[in-house]
Amino acid sequence: MKNRFHQWCDELIKSPAKNYRLEENSDSNKMQFQTVFFKMRPAVLLDGFSSHQLKLIRLVLRKHFKDLVYVRSVDENAMWKKIVVYTDSEEDKASLRKEVQEDLLRNTEARVRSAVGFRHVIDLLTSEEKLIVGHNCFLDIAHIYCKFFGPLPSSMVEFALAVHKNFPRIIDTRHLVNSSHVIQYLMKRSSKSLSSIFSLLCPRISSPSLHVASNSYVKVEVQADETGSSCFNSGAKHEAGYDAFMTGCVFAQACSHLGMKFELHSPSIDFSKNDKIQNYMNLLYPSWNSGTVIDLSTGIENPDSSYKRRYPQIVFSNIVLVWGFPSNIKPKDLKECVCKVFGPDSITLIFFVDSTAALIQFSKEDLVNEFLILKDNLESNDDPISVLHPLAKLLEGGNTHAANYETYRDICGSSISKVLFVDQAEAVGIRWKTKVENGSGETQKFASSSEITPGDNSPAVKQVIGKKNDPKRQSHHQVSCEDILDSLHASKLLFEKQVRSTR
Repeated sequence: MKNRFHQWCDELIKSPAKNYRLEENSDSNKMQFQTVFFKMRPAVLLDGFSSHQLKLIRLVLRKHFKDLVYVRSVDENAMWKKIVVYTDSEEDKASLRKEVQEDLLRNTEARVRSAVGFRHVIDLLTSEEKLIVGHNCFLDIAHIYCKFFGPLPSSMVEFALAVHKNFPRIIDTRHLVNSSHVIQYLMKRSSKSLSSIFSLLCPRISSPSLHVASNSYVKVEVQADETGSSCFNSGAKHEAGYDAFMTGCVFAQACSHLGMKFELHSPSIDFSKNDKIQNYMNLLYPSWNSGTVIDLSTGIENPDSSYKRRYPQIVFSNIVLVWGFPSNIKPKDLKECVCKVFGPDSITLIFFVDSTAALIQFSKEDLVNEFLILKDNLESNDDPISVLHPLAKLLEGGNTHAANYETYRDICGSSISKVLFVDQAEAVGIRWKTKVENGSGETQKFASSSEITPGDNSPAVKQVIGKKNDPKRQSHHQVSCEDILDSLHASKLLFEKQVRSTR
């Protein structure tokens, strides 16, 4: 590099007008020096160099060339250029650096102005109090609020009222379709997805080849170029623009079914003041499985009368978090081993966070502590019953942790972000194996034997503070005659299987 720049400088002094070019092919990269002019100064445009090679060039220039300056500039196509510029004095070098800094500042300001452009759209929607129409749009509204207004409030009520202050008129077509008896009658038992609603309510648009009576459907015209037209004709669902188009068509058709007339050349309809849709205004579904609807104008969340629950209701106090178990355990395996202990109806829901972590929702809150205490008892004993217990498969490897749902909140609330939940928990600083909470709200953390330091006289498992002995709960975990017989039967089957395998 040193020899090349000496050669370029010598050639520049001898023939200033010559376009000197030095090329070298290295594998697939084409490295070349090309003389150009930058800010009215002779310069070398570096093309095809790797980041390591560019770093080497900068090192050589600083050490051996006082009159050459390495700069990075942005061209008219917003592409970065790497240039080495010749300067004839220290004053010229300082002037060059100042000019480059000013160019970079102007480029940054231009990019900021370009990015701020959509902010003007949000401000216009807010100041004009435009009607906002979306489909299942609670999360979309949350994203807009977070990006353009500020951090999300800590409570649902605060969030609802803050959104209503900025967007006082919002219609969710999913709620509109679900709540209107007229539209429900037309849809019957059809799917409530946006594409299904669009196909059913707007067949002339979704399937132009179908011959449908024109007087019963709202006509929608779209201005688009050839690329946009092909996209709209192909039905590119889940593309943001096409989803917005489908939402607008569904809203227009739903309003038509509610008795609102769309007439050609008529004045624009003020939907926000129309009595026919006032009952559907500012009502959003907080989540897909909440079974509730929140009123943005009041912040009150009420049960949705039109909601038909397809999945169990989430009860956080009934949930146990289990992580660190073997990755070969599948949801059905986890449910089977737990149900063998607590009964076939003990689990209402299992959700796998990843391959080694899961949330288990029990049918009763009492089963949460029973599961946690039983887990710790099994890990503390090495007797045959513990080894052959149905939960032994879940505890295999000795790395299984368990706690209530509050621990899941705490771990996920950390700023640390890992791919696997077990790594996330370890990064947060959790070293205990089991965490149990008693009725008074006090917690007890049970550690494995490996966590007890030498000289520590405290037992690995302690009585939960403030917890009275419950004979019923104790008897549930005591070894019964049936348990012993089941263990002997299981060990016999295991022995027979081993004998057959050796044969």
